[in-house]
Amino acid sequence: MPSLTEWKVPPAFQPRSGDYSFDLDHALSSVVGLHSIIPPDAFTAETLGTERAGNGVVIDSGLVLTIGYLITEAEAVWLHLGDGRVMEGHALGFDAVTGFGLVQALGHLDIDPLPLGSSAATGIGDRVVVGGAGGRTRSVASQIAAKQEFAGYWEYLLDEAIFTYPAHPNWGGTGLIASTGELIGIGSLQLERERSGKAEHVNMIVPIDLLKPVLDDLRRFGKVNRPARPWLGMYSTEIDNRVVVIGISGNGPAARAELKAGDVILAVNGEKVTSQGGFYRKVWALGAAGVDVPLTVHHESGVTFDVTLASTDRARLLKGPRLH
Repeated sequence: MPSLTEWKVPPAFQPRSGDYSFDLDHALSSVVGLHSIIPPDAFTAETLGTERAGNGVVIDSGLVLTIGYLITEAEAVWLHLGDGRVMEGHALGFDAVTGFGLVQALGHLDIDPLPLGSSAATGIGDRVVVGGAGGRTRSVASQIAAKQEFAGYWEYLLDEAIFTYPAHPNWGGTGLIASTGELIGIGSLQLERERSGKAEHVNMIVPIDLLKPVLDDLRRFGKVNRPARPWLGMYSTEIDNRVVVIGISGNGPAARAELKAGDVILAVNGEKVTSQGGFYRKVWALGAAGVDVPLTVHHESGVTFDVTLASTDRARLLKGPRLH
């Protein structure tokens, strides 16, 4: 991702102070830059890299909310403030279910927190700001384009994600700010959609309402006090109402069961699956991490077979935050 000094949002897409009823510049001052270093032997190093950069939003005294993949397995985290200061942070933890991550600044930020709003109260067409570190020149005047289910290939599912257009080019950890000046989501991805025969980019935003039930656990324990979901180590996508395997994690249950890219998941525990979201829900309904997951699989060779995967807790493969 580009650094703070290398880019600016095109002026036509930047938010203008006069278009909002709240103090836009003050709200955007709560968004900081974030840079993390991950050990090369970390489980996520190969897929997410050993250096990750993005944004975070100050939501409490010294507490920065970001997207979890930026700080997963981080051995060092640095916060880049609007006045040019760089401050070390501590990765408190992240929640794989929602995707949120928390960082504690190891110093006095002297930045007002951005109050949390209600993502449920927003609607399609609402004017919003996707705020990046660096103020208006690195933020996007946007609107809510959709609110719908999102299924990620890495065994991730949101019942209702927020999608915004136009998209922010440095989306990771951006703050979605409502027309009332409150934080209503954190940027996760940039995706492409077809509209009027043209491809356009949108941001997928994790709704802030998902944070409220888990914030205290994340702050105190670095994780959420709930049973871990069963993890299969399988990357999949939905193609023509079929769940197709597109990759296998090298040391996960799917690899041990010798599943391959190109395999099609037909059923979970005898129940037919036709969507990625349905696939995940049926797997997770079987029980917590460690439960056996019976699958019916169709191989590219034309063979259909049953196989049982011994699921695991993905968190056991990850390096914990470095203590300060």
